[in-house]
Amino acid sequence: MRKLPVFLFLLAALVPVLRAQEPVVPARDVEALFKSPDPKLQANKMVIYGVYRDLLQANHWELAGKYLTDRYIQHNPNAQSGLEGVVKFFTEVLKVAPKPIPARLEAPIVAVLAEGDLVTVLSVSERKDSTGKPYTTTWFDTWRIKDGKADEHWDCATKN
Repeated sequence: MRKLPVFLFLLAALVPVLRAQEPVVPARDVEALFKSPDPKLQANKMVIYGVYRDLLQANHWELAGKYLTDRYIQHNPNAQSGLEGVVKFFTEVLKVAPKPIPARLEAPIVAVLAEGDLVTVLSVSERKDSTGKPYTTTWFDTWRIKDGKADEHWDCATKN
């Protein structure tokens, strides 16, 4: 019986690691993800729809009080808690500029999950590896809704 060189065994072991992951793709109908037959879950999802469309997509942070509570608890390590803190983060730190609010949400969203007072949004995150090659992964944001506004936020951000 012929022996195979050790490097062939190592190569065979690495093949699953070398294969590229499947790209993360947004849902075909993002608008439908924000619908629910449950009126409470529907209302909670619509708060976050407004956060995504009006604040995160169109950068109209002057509307933040419509969607976020004054105490807005922030678990992202780069932004302060409180309505004023999150507005300052986007307008003064990131220096986003307002643009027209579109009729429909254009964000690349994969899924929207709502349970009780929580709404989680999974979205496509485009990144580059250490060689500069682009790839996609999934970003998540979760909000706790209180009295019709987002009161607390979690995501997978790390310190800048």
